[in-house]
Amino acid sequence: MSEEILQALTQLFGIITKQDGGVTEKERAYVIRFFQQQLNKDKVEEYVRLYDKYVGYGQSDAEEEEDAGGGTVVKVKKERKLTSVRDSVRTLALCKKINKTLAQKQKVIALIKLLELVNEDQNFTPQRKQIIDTVSEVFNISQQEYKLIEDFVLCQTGQYADHADLLVVDAHDHLAAAHVHHMHSTGLEGEIMVLKVASVDMYFLRYLGHSELTLNGFTVIPNQVYLFPHGSTLKAAKGEPLYYGDVVGHFVSDATFSNLSFNVDALEFRFPNGHVGLHDVNISEGPGKLIAIMGASGAGKTTLLNVLAGLETPSKGHVLINGIDLHKEKDKIQGMIGYVAQDDLLIEELTVFQNLYYNAKLCFKDLSEEELTKRVDQTLASLGLGHIKHLVVGNVLNKKISGGQRKRLNIALELIREPAVLFVDEPTSGLSSRDSENVIDLLKELSLKGKLIFVVIHQPSSDIYKMFDKIFIMDTGGYPIFYGHPVEAVSYFKRATHQIDADRGQCHTCGNVNPEQIFNIIEAHVVDEYGQFTNERKMTPTQWSNLYAEKFTTERRDDVRDALPQALSIPKRFKQFVVFTTRDLLSKVTNTQYLAINLLEAPLLAFLLAFIIRFQNSTDGTYVFRFNDNIPAFILMSVVVALFMGLTVSAEEIIRDRKIQRRESFLNLSRSSYLMSKVTILFLLSAIQTLTFVMIGNWILGIQGMHLSYWFILFTVSCFANMLGLNISASFNSAVTIYILIPLLLIPQLILSGAIFNFDKLNQWVSTKGKTPLIADMMASRWGFEALTVHQFNANRYQRMIAGIEKEESLSNYLTTYLIPELETRLKQVEEGLHGDAAQREEAEKNLRILQNELTHPALQEHFSALDLPKQLSPENFNEATAEQLRTSLAAAGEFHKLRFTKANEMKDGVLMTYENNPNRPYSLAELKNRYYNESLNELVRNATVKNRVVEWNDQLLRQTDPIYHEPTPDGLLDYRAHFYAPRKHLFGLSIDTFWFNALVIWLMTAALYLTLYHESFKKLIDRLGSLPVPKIKLPGLPLSKIQSAWSQLTQKINLKKA
Repeated sequence: MSEEILQALTQLFGIITKQDGGVTEKERAYVIRFFQQQLNKDKVEEYVRLYDKYVGYGQSDAEEEEDAGGGTVVKVKKERKLTSVRDSVRTLALCKKINKTLAQKQKVIALIKLLELVNEDQNFTPQRKQIIDTVSEVFNISQQEYKLIEDFVLCQTGQYADHADLLVVDAHDHLAAAHVHHMHSTGLEGEIMVLKVASVDMYFLRYLGHSELTLNGFTVIPNQVYLFPHGSTLKAAKGEPLYYGDVVGHFVSDATFSNLSFNVDALEFRFPNGHVGLHDVNISEGPGKLIAIMGASGAGKTTLLNVLAGLETPSKGHVLINGIDLHKEKDKIQGMIGYVAQDDLLIEELTVFQNLYYNAKLCFKDLSEEELTKRVDQTLASLGLGHIKHLVVGNVLNKKISGGQRKRLNIALELIREPAVLFVDEPTSGLSSRDSENVIDLLKELSLKGKLIFVVIHQPSSDIYKMFDKIFIMDTGGYPIFYGHPVEAVSYFKRATHQIDADRGQCHTCGNVNPEQIFNIIEAHVVDEYGQFTNERKMTPTQWSNLYAEKFTTERRDDVRDALPQALSIPKRFKQFVVFTTRDLLSKVTNTQYLAINLLEAPLLAFLLAFIIRFQNSTDGTYVFRFNDNIPAFILMSVVVALFMGLTVSAEEIIRDRKIQRRESFLNLSRSSYLMSKVTILFLLSAIQTLTFVMIGNWILGIQGMHLSYWFILFTVSCFANMLGLNISASFNSAVTIYILIPLLLIPQLILSGAIFNFDKLNQWVSTKGKTPLIADMMASRWGFEALTVHQFNANRYQRMIAGIEKEESLSNYLTTYLIPELETRLKQVEEGLHGDAAQREEAEKNLRILQNELTHPALQEHFSALDLPKQLSPENFNEATAEQLRTSLAAAGEFHKLRFTKANEMKDGVLMTYENNPNRPYSLAELKNRYYNESLNELVRNATVKNRVVEWNDQLLRQTDPIYHEPTPDGLLDYRAHFYAPRKHLFGLSIDTFWFNALVIWLMTAALYLTLYHESFKKLIDRLGSLPVPKIKLPGLPLSKIQSAWSQLTQKINLKKA
């Protein structure tokens, strides 16, 4: 209080007490006590003299001083008279001066002091009343409230007004007054009255009786009015203490409190590694309480909060809400629990209004848009956020709203659905002292509306600390060591360590409480003989816990069996999907950096790649698609780019939302709706990315007639990558880990794509001759690359005219040039080897098996139908006659296929000539080939550079030439496997074009990844692997304990020498 205001109040005291006979000794003594509370000793005498001057103290009872003008003061006879005009004018001036400086709460206190002053000697005359009436009017205190304050200060025992803003505490069971609140206190002599001044939300206490009472450790003087602030405790010699929270709870209408019981019974929690995180926790609370959970770092505060909220499952014990087990019957308490995490749960790209609006849409399906908007606006206004509702939230580094506003918005996300129980983790971390107080004040207001709120808090200020109704203190290792009133905690720990002044939990001069004092006592360390603190605590966590168990018994509330109110109305899955999609889409659209990078990435990469590999290899130096040797490399890089873009765009999608998902888990929303919203947006973005990539890349390289095919395969591959990215995003808890994994996922895709390394030349443990390895079949790159290369070769405008003919030509050429001569050679080796040594006979038998297998080739079968191959080609039945028959048949087959080759060649020439002679052709034959055909791709899919055209494998001769024209032969209905670049695949008896079959395989892999994502299969596997015990490795050398002991002995010797 400033000196100017104190002087003004002193004058007011003087004006009032000098009326009607002047000041009495009791009134003067009251004023002196007031000065002593406000000033130091030196100043008290100065202000007492000033007051005495104002009231004329020390003059005879019959005289008073009066200004006669000109500076002359004369003594005149005192008379009872009406308040002088001069005093009235002075009163108004003083009140106006006070009005400009004091807050309304301070004005109420000043008015009460004036009434107390008059009541000190029961001298409440009309003149004095008139002045105090003037003061209340100028202070803008309503007439009704002023009358209530006046009755409270002046009334005697049993004469209080019948008003709802009054609470009486006495030993009686009932009160005669209908509206006055009542509390029973066994053994209390007299009565305690508590007044609530609603306009300023303040509480005042007055005791009418003769018992010895203490308020926050200080003796209460009967009939005197005391402020009853946050955290106050009133104790009597008999009966239970009266706490601030109990008093406030009686003024809140019972109608606002739901019938709630929250009981925690013998709770214990073990971490996956077996360590106990919580020991025998017991809590019992009802509605309308604000409970703090406190403890040192590592005490298990957040663990306890997570278990109480249902985020973690206890090893033992139960958490019951109205008798319903929170962990076993979650569906029955849907929406009744709210959780505000320490970190932000906001979507940074959305506005304050949008964050709350879309959250509300997931909670209230029955509200219209108008009703929903109104509810959001009301919630924001009630939290003081209405004026910033159109501001973007931003992030911690790019702040658009303050830290306190962010905390209040986080609370609003839970508050809008009105949960019965709210859990808040470290709401004041990172906030200024003012913002911290505002946030806790908000939580206190919510508790007064009937909410049960648990708050984990660290190092609260005195004012914040006293706002809590109870605190639950934990020691290192999860041991409970106190559960009760905040101020009582200080006294308890002082008494436990036999400290002086243990009964006083607050400072005797300012009333502050220092919570750090509690933890200093708990963690006090033993001092050694040298006066140095050791690492040993005076009392271990177990000892504190045992003391707590001896001193305290948690009074368990009876489980309420009433049904919990259903505040939620969760929308159907499709509507949830729409809300999730809209919310996510808005957050992406408003993020210009995100949009710019993801929309420009594909065209830039396409331009860079296509421009660099646009190889001009024609004779005249112009670019011709046909002679660009880099087209296969472009196809491979296109697939890799599609994989890269799909992975990077999805890698953070779920991990970024993990905290929001954790909060929304209390709503029991549809996981499939959430995931499908992510999938839809990512697939849409991938469609745009791959389309722009194909349009620019194909245009620069002159790839014609393939835009849609390229886009479809690249989009398919990108969707697979999207789903793979979502899986890793859901499995790991660090964005850094995820981005490290992306190269590890892409490199195997490159290695096993089939473009860099020949599948037939891989390690024998992973490769299979004649078929793609199974490990390669797990790679989307292998399916995508093969689909594009086969389709680019077979379906281009030039090749599709002659593809069928060239296939026949290729088969005949293979048979006549490679297979039949190889079989004739093997036949000759058989004839020679059967009569040789053991090794030769073994080689001959192997060649017989090869002959038997190869002569059943579909193109040769008809030439050997007269032979009983299994019988005649057995070692015991083979003879010269059989050999001669085989030679004759092989020669005939060779001549037949030579003729077929010639006919096919002539047919191809005819088709090409027909096209060339067509006057309506768009291009000449040469130009058509230059535009659509590529020599390098032809070499790749026809394996033109292979040295060994026929390879022996498992008693078979495998064709190495023209894989693009080689039809695979399935071993059964489910045998889809084929050689690389096969034109068709077989499954269930169907022959399917490679382009469509490969696309189908990738989509099936994508669907499988969606199932693993939905069931969190990878996350569960990683968590299980992470919970496996790690073997301890002992390093060679001296044990650490011996080194520490030797060092300790050395320092002690040095200290002794110094002493």
